[in-house]
Amino acid sequence: MRILFVTATRLGDAVLSTGLLAHLIRTHPEAAITIACGPAAEGVFARMPNRARTIVLTKRRFRAHWLKLLAAVLPVRWDLVVDLRGSALAWMLRARRRAVMRGGRRPGHRTGHLAAVLGLQNALPVPVVWTAEADRARAAALLPDVAGRAWIGLGPTANWTRKIWPSERFLALFRALSAPDGPLPGARAVVFGGPGEAERALAAPLLAALPPDSVDLVGRLEIPEAAAALARCALFVGNDSGLMHLAAAVGTPTLGLFGPTSAEEYGPVGARAAAVIAPGAPAKGEMAAIEVAEVVAAARRLLADGGPAKAPALGLAEPSSAATAAVAR
Repeated sequence: MRILFVTATRLGDAVLSTGLLAHLIRTHPEAAITIACGPAAEGVFARMPNRARTIVLTKRRFRAHWLKLLAAVLPVRWDLVVDLRGSALAWMLRARRRAVMRGGRRPGHRTGHLAAVLGLQNALPVPVVWTAEADRARAAALLPDVAGRAWIGLGPTANWTRKIWPSERFLALFRALSAPDGPLPGARAVVFGGPGEAERALAAPLLAALPPDSVDLVGRLEIPEAAAALARCALFVGNDSGLMHLAAAVGTPTLGLFGPTSAEEYGPVGARAAAVIAPGAPAKGEMAAIEVAEVVAAARRLLADGGPAKAPALGLAEPSSAATAAVAR
């Protein structure tokens, strides 16, 4: 069986789409799946089972990247084409079945929108992460286990300035969480961020202020390695970003911070994930309105729940046993 899966340009959307892929792999274990995605998302699928090929869509003028994709996939007769970009591509190909995501704003979480593409009724497609032993070995070397000293992952960057919680708040949060009376006493900080000078500049103030035993992983890891490192954290707190979705997908207790973007639609999805939302969000949400004490309290609640948790505000189902098994820890 041949499946073409056209997915996102951005990391976060790509991570959310992995639940749909896990469903396809589970229901069609013999399938050979071709992925089409943007450069930033390529690593999400690098360790995916059943992957025959990844076609990277690098944006070109006049949408010429779509012509490149069409030329690559036109010769194949597909059993199923799944197009999450809502383009006309699926209708130009020879395919036994097509599943195309419709555009426009809709209520509910993105995972519900994805479920509707394949007509899934009973469970939302919970995101998964695929890593290899080499990824997990590198993560263990970078973030070694030390008795009584957990790792707290911090994600101070985002692709939009209004989505960024002030760096001094991240610092105060870490100090409160790792204090002797905090929920993770003696914990060490590890800072995550994407590649490029812009991400490094955004993370620099926090990195400069954190204790010297903190670890800087901004732009230093491939996506599967970052996923393996996030899986070693006792907690991740970050702005609405692809890394937030990746942390939630590996099962790390994850708090996403939301101001001008919608947590109802893009809140983190995982076994233990929640959102802290600024007053007036999303239309008038300002990240500076989120207080440190509010995030500390949310972290305490998240860490106090030792088992799989639902996110009632999003109406998300618990991961199925099959989806949980697909997460390589």
